[in-house]
Amino acid sequence: MSTPKIKTTVVGSYPVPEWLLVAPNEQALVDATRVVLNTQEQAGIDIVCDGELYRFDVNHPATNGMIEYFVRPMSGIRTAIDFAELVAYRAQPGMGFRMQPPGVVDGPIGHGTLDLPGAWRRADALASRPLKFTLTGPHMLAKTLVDKHYGKVEDVALAIADVMAEQVSHIDAPVVQLDEANLPGNPEESEWAAEAINRVLDAVKGTPAVHLCFGNYGGQRIQSGGWDRLMGYLNALHVDHIVMECRNRPSEELAVFRDLRPEIGMGLGVIDIKATEVESAERIARDLERAATVLGEGRVTHIHPDCGFWMLKRPIADAKIRALVAGRDLYEGRQASAPRVA
Repeated sequence: MSTPKIKTTVVGSYPVPEWLLVAPNEQALVDATRVVLNTQEQAGIDIVCDGELYRFDVNHPATNGMIEYFVRPMSGIRTAIDFAELVAYRAQPGMGFRMQPPGVVDGPIGHGTLDLPGAWRRADALASRPLKFTLTGPHMLAKTLVDKHYGKVEDVALAIADVMAEQVSHIDAPVVQLDEANLPGNPEESEWAAEAINRVLDAVKGTPAVHLCFGNYGGQRIQSGGWDRLMGYLNALHVDHIVMECRNRPSEELAVFRDLRPEIGMGLGVIDIKATEVESAERIARDLERAATVLGEGRVTHIHPDCGFWMLKRPIADAKIRALVAGRDLYEGRQASAPRVA
């Protein structure tokens, strides 16, 4: 079969196998990661991900480890939170989806025991297709912390970015994707957010990518706003392609991406992760046809879900990624091969 022009991928997270929740241990985590990767590979996904199971922590299932996993091992961040700090944190705007901060910055931020290259190597040993490694961006990590050292959230983000950049420089992943889910609701912070994330993107050895969405907590959107206010940020990114929430957005909003720098590939969200209905291949093909009409033929380089799948049941997520591949193949007029049975 010919090489596809548009690559299929996932954003990152995948439903955690229930048996891992019941009996979490190192071998069970490796086995679960193998299952998640194999499911994507059998479906025909071009760029797979480990489901972000490397972040799995049975004590923090509600945030999928997207915050705690990264900041709690870092030096300079205290995880014991006193009552006064809790009260102050809950009064902050935009943090209503969390009951407490992941930590308090009370000294210079350093690596501590964080080991992203180790997490990458474990997943890489299990994959047979190009594998992307995902991590949360410095803007969101900085925003969730209580700062008692730097004095400005911008400086917290830059300090985190420097740590992440060095970690990423030791990762040989074909694609490294940074995720920012708080910025879309705070576009006024885009200038310093871009400076911070670019420090990490510049350290990527392979292909750098950035995912943005309006949040997915309990299957609900957290941030409000529109992509039009983020175009300056997107165009400032040192990135190969962006991975955007589009399916669960107003259809007319797609036109704002006409202003995206032509050097940046457009990743189009065509799977609604906030809905349990499985999209048809025909619907996905129609989304691609519309994108070609609005943005121009060849402008879309990747298609994917709007966000991670961690809030859905595995059979639904499995069916949605099969539809993703079938829809791309239908649009490109390729002879889709039937998914193999493992």
